[in-house]
Amino acid sequence: MWLKAESRINDIETRTMEVRRLIPETVGRWEAFVEHCPEATFFHRSGWKNVIEQAFGHQTYFLYAEKEGEIEGVLPLGHIRSRLFGNALISTPFCVYGGIAAVSQAARTALEKAAEELAVQLNVDYLEFRNRSHSQTHWPVKELYVTFRKTMDPDPEKNLQAIPRKQRAMVRKGIQAGLVSEIDDNPERFIAAYSESVRNLGTPVFPRKYFQIIGKEFGNDCEMLTVTKGGRTISSVLSFYFRDEVLPYYGGGTEEARRFKGNDFMYWELMRLACTRGIRIFDYGRSKKGTGSYSFKKNWGFEPEPLFYQYRLVKADKMPDINPLNPKYRLFIALWKRLPLPVANIIGPQIAKNLG
Repeated sequence: MWLKAESRINDIETRTMEVRRLIPETVGRWEAFVEHCPEATFFHRSGWKNVIEQAFGHQTYFLYAEKEGEIEGVLPLGHIRSRLFGNALISTPFCVYGGIAAVSQAARTALEKAAEELAVQLNVDYLEFRNRSHSQTHWPVKELYVTFRKTMDPDPEKNLQAIPRKQRAMVRKGIQAGLVSEIDDNPERFIAAYSESVRNLGTPVFPRKYFQIIGKEFGNDCEMLTVTKGGRTISSVLSFYFRDEVLPYYGGGTEEARRFKGNDFMYWELMRLACTRGIRIFDYGRSKKGTGSYSFKKNWGFEPEPLFYQYRLVKADKMPDINPLNPKYRLFIALWKRLPLPVANIIGPQIAKNLG
């Protein structure tokens, strides 16, 4: 199979690099590499292979490059085929970061070539790398997204004082409202708050099975924090922990969240608890420029850092534009916001599984 063949690259060092596909026997080596590779993120972890396959039924191709038995680079890929949204090979689908994580240029070159060959073999519209840096200099790049990351102080009080005054006042209103946070072992409250929130935004909800598989795959590195008032769920967030970073990834609030500043309080509580556990980096994740999410994160004193989503066009003649800002989706979004929540929760997963 082409994955087992040595890469046919002119560079002598690269010709000794072998690209292989992840199998159960090599998961330990993959995980060890990702843990120590400076370019790797939580979304390069091998567990995403099972999440994507089991939750959504998509084919995955998790590739790694090795030389003399040592892994020097990894590339997680998922193949998303949809009548509505096209045919794409993505690193990493359902994740905000991806692309090649490598410690040598030879591994990077070998993995990029292997991915391009696979994209042609699968006859996809395009190959997409969700890079945090501008890596594929000859590929077109979409600069729609930014990320927000900030180093936290070990002292929670210093972190609170570092929040700009107006946003800090929102946090204090949540505290004064008597909100309480707790680490939640039961996903039901999170799913309830999250599904209501995304319906209100006009976005299809992911299936319950997806969150269950994430919890199974990542264990203690995946954690839910739920905010309540008088026993009622106000807001909840699902966060990922990787090395010394925390990334609140899926979150939402009920109807009462706005009145009691539930989301403001929730993210502060996550920040407070994380820094007391020795976490240094708070990663607020991806936002589209010019959106409410973008403004919300800037209000916390976080500065946007560009994300470089890069594309190797195969059958397509232009980069895809699958996002809520695209005018062609506005009617759909407006109609979705009006759906009764039980209906949205039934229909949503059938659409969301193809929104990789």
